[in-house]
Amino acid sequence: MKKITSLLCVLLLLSWQAFAQKAQLYPTHWWTGMKWNQVQLLIHQEGINASAATVQLQYPGVTIKKVTRAESPNYLVVDISIAATAKPGVLNFKVKSAGKTQTIPFTLKARTGKSGKDFAHGVTSQDLVYLIMPDRFANGDASNDRIPGYKDTICDRSNPSAHHGGDIQGVINNIGYLKDMGVTSIWMCPVTENDMPWKQEPAGAISGYHGYWITNHYAIDKRYGGADAYKKLVRTAHAQGMKIIQDAVYNHVGDEHFLFKDKPFADMFNNWPAYTGSNHREEALFGAYASQADKKVMLEGWFTPHLPDLNLRNPYMANFMIQNAIWSTEEFMLDGWRVDTYKYCDEQFMNNVNAALLKEYPTLSIFGEAWANSVPGSAYFTKNNMQVPFKHNLPGTTDFPMQSAMLSAINQPFGWTEGLNKLMMTLSQDVLYQDPKLNCIFLDNHDVDRFMTMIGGDEKKYYMGIGLLLTQRGIPQLYFGTEIQMKNDDVQGDGKKRNDFPGGFAGDAQNKFVASGRNAAENAAYEYVKKLANFRKQSKALTLGSTTDFLPQDGVYVYFRKHGNETVMCIINQNQQDKTIALNRFAEMTGNYQQATNVITGSNAVLQGEWRIPAQTMWVMQLK
Repeated sequence: MKKITSLLCVLLLLSWQAFAQKAQLYPTHWWTGMKWNQVQLLIHQEGINASAATVQLQYPGVTIKKVTRAESPNYLVVDISIAATAKPGVLNFKVKSAGKTQTIPFTLKARTGKSGKDFAHGVTSQDLVYLIMPDRFANGDASNDRIPGYKDTICDRSNPSAHHGGDIQGVINNIGYLKDMGVTSIWMCPVTENDMPWKQEPAGAISGYHGYWITNHYAIDKRYGGADAYKKLVRTAHAQGMKIIQDAVYNHVGDEHFLFKDKPFADMFNNWPAYTGSNHREEALFGAYASQADKKVMLEGWFTPHLPDLNLRNPYMANFMIQNAIWSTEEFMLDGWRVDTYKYCDEQFMNNVNAALLKEYPTLSIFGEAWANSVPGSAYFTKNNMQVPFKHNLPGTTDFPMQSAMLSAINQPFGWTEGLNKLMMTLSQDVLYQDPKLNCIFLDNHDVDRFMTMIGGDEKKYYMGIGLLLTQRGIPQLYFGTEIQMKNDDVQGDGKKRNDFPGGFAGDAQNKFVASGRNAAENAAYEYVKKLANFRKQSKALTLGSTTDFLPQDGVYVYFRKHGNETVMCIINQNQQDKTIALNRFAEMTGNYQQATNVITGSNAVLQGEWRIPAQTMWVMQLK
């Protein structure tokens, strides 16, 4: 009997000691007046669920709907309903477990706005998005280069796989540079906490400098400056009329994430008897003859052994991710989302999270990364005009087929299906999208070689590529450094695509954020981007206009962008020789216009007879 009594005392003492540890709530707080007013709280505290627990709450307008004991003894799930009459304040949950009662506070805040449209303005085809990997852009605060207590405290710019020290303050410091260039929106790779040690990947050991190994969805990584720096960036950008896009990762987490290390429910992750990687084939989802086995591997297979794949069919995991997306939008006043690894996520979940975000923020924008092999594969993940087994509600995608086509247009010789004809053929398939203008188009990004490297450093190809990017339909995205013709470093692994912006770090030999630090070729490239981007910003034809193209002939492609009375004529000659075009072929678009002005040079040309187009040149002509 004494042994039993002693054992009970020990268990009670352990429970009391566990309760002495502060409970963590996810979401960390919420707001009144939200459309998402049925909130599922995940309470994380050692031993909180060791025995049957009761939860009580007395707060006007807020009621507990359900309490669920997780499979782990360290979690309770509490579903609450927040009425429209609820006022901001602190909810004090009385949690009784193992004979002990504790009070766990949870704050209800007042919303930043009332309609969901006071921010979250979204990016459209009228924007120019600038993609930044914060660690590699600029170091604005050297004090956060190494964070004591983090699992990785290495900061070494000589190692392309290590953290380099770039941060959010570095982005803030260069807002003026971006605005002057014509950028209207900033998309950063994830700034959410990545408290991960180095991991082994096929190309070698690598740190989480890129941001895609999230370990806590409710924390901004301290190496980037934390939540305060992020809010400062948003305020600064908004004050300058610029927007912020956050990078979402719904497919996986880092294996140091608390939900994986201590799983509330075992099936919150896609578990396999042995490690199984994704087959990466989107055709397994929509193909006419696709097997269920291949579909399962596509959606539930892991990226790497250190990136646990989320089971988004599990209602607790789904709620956790959807609520975090809403929470982040409200907390940081975001304008849009770019969704990483979109095609690998449970399809119904993706529709659900998109619908929840757009219900709360009607003017928010969302585009998903679907690295597809074909236009049908890309269109499948968006609102489309196809008869397919599942209908997605994603407004737009990162347009990889278009990227491939633009590169082919300037890299490949002219042929029946090559070169400029590949670009024309790709654009002809826009009939598959409900609105191709909502696709994000790009020449390069953090996952591929830099554009200047892919074209072999060819100056003429560079200007043709930039011309295409800024005159085609869609939301153009410029990767940091492309405007100054940055190339890859000659190193192994993804670090070669993610080299530092010269001048963003102490000790850099040149500062290419300013004209005096750039050479003649870099200044010419920057000025070209700046001039065309700023012209595009005020051109309704290029941003909102319809497109009419004429079949490429003899290596020359002509297309028009038109909105109201404004018409812009775009001509690209990919040949190594000058070519002559007869203007009467384009009479249906040139109409009663008399002349055209070259947007870059300012020179005028009469719209009659023939024009001689220089070799490997693109003209952007405003008709008058």
